[in-house]
Amino acid sequence: MIQTRAAVLRASGEPGSPPPFEGLAVETVALRPPGPGEVLVDVVAACLCHSDLSVMSGHRPRPLPMVLGHEASGRVAAVGPGVTRFAAGDPVLMTYVPRCGRCRPCAEGRPALCEPGGAANAAGELIGGGRPFTDGDGELHQHLGLSAFAQQTVVAQESLIGLPDDVPLVEAALLGCAVVTGMGAVANTAQVQPGSSVAVFGLGGVGLCAVLGARLAGAAQVVGVDVDERKLELARELGADAALPGGPDVVEQVRELTGGGVDYAFEAAGVAVAFEQAYAATRRGGTAVAIGLADPAARVPFSPADLVASERVVRGSYMGSTVPERDIPRYVALLRAGRLPLERLVGERLTLDDVPAAMRRLHDGVVGRQLIEIGAAA
Repeated sequence: MIQTRAAVLRASGEPGSPPPFEGLAVETVALRPPGPGEVLVDVVAACLCHSDLSVMSGHRPRPLPMVLGHEASGRVAAVGPGVTRFAAGDPVLMTYVPRCGRCRPCAEGRPALCEPGGAANAAGELIGGGRPFTDGDGELHQHLGLSAFAQQTVVAQESLIGLPDDVPLVEAALLGCAVVTGMGAVANTAQVQPGSSVAVFGLGGVGLCAVLGARLAGAAQVVGVDVDERKLELARELGADAALPGGPDVVEQVRELTGGGVDYAFEAAGVAVAFEQAYAATRRGGTAVAIGLADPAARVPFSPADLVASERVVRGSYMGSTVPERDIPRYVALLRAGRLPLERLVGERLTLDDVPAAMRRLHDGVVGRQLIEIGAAA
């Protein structure tokens, strides 16, 4: 067994109540070597995401105890029997839906909806079964097949994508969630067209990546919406033509700015009212895309008559409808060309021991991605 340090969540809260931050701590735990089809990864960097926070808050119930973390990069330390895609020393990106390649969604080119991968994630185990982390009381559950808030982790090879040697591994961690989710929703789910208008509601890491994606897609007008002025300023720096403070009048402001509503609206706040506003901000024939993970109990009122008469489209987007083997190399090419400024999305650079306090700051509201530098990039 390998001894490693990891951020372990032992208690979650109830929706509507503050998360029990004392339930998360960095501990020394045991990690077994990789089994068949599995890979031992030295984690280089990981980012905090609201998907981690939603497990802590109880909005996304998951079995506990659990090692958190799902947006990360690293290097292969060792491979188990039968691994053919990777070798020791390879730089890798982690993706939070493992892909079986055989179920109906995978066969249809929609691996983000992989059925065995989704079932394994919900059970807190690897797609091939099992949980590699343990403590003195037994197994620790795996978060989205990755559990990346750790010095080392064991993952299925189906959860990894190889990266070129010259890609900066620390910043590349953002490719694993913020970029694939935000930019993927623009490019894959909505397929934003050149010359169109776009509004993004919620300007965290995913929303800012949607702003970047809209600009790269050739949108003529990009509007960002958030309640935090600091996030609005960052959206302007990243290419938003207008940045509006969220509030009851923001739909009318968006519609006025865009001459009757946007072609595409993206909700990246994980708040039901934000999606309601995103839908209302679209023009007749427009498309509203839900990206954020709201409280499962939340509901949004719709008028079926309006949906029919206006021919609006409502879409959900999970992991940006990403095909990792196709899309990650595209984002890497943009990064190499200087057209994907990931470093500007980073707010704080922290250490593994900072994760519990950083999770509290994420709950309170931070600007930019909190990036945890765990291991050496070289």
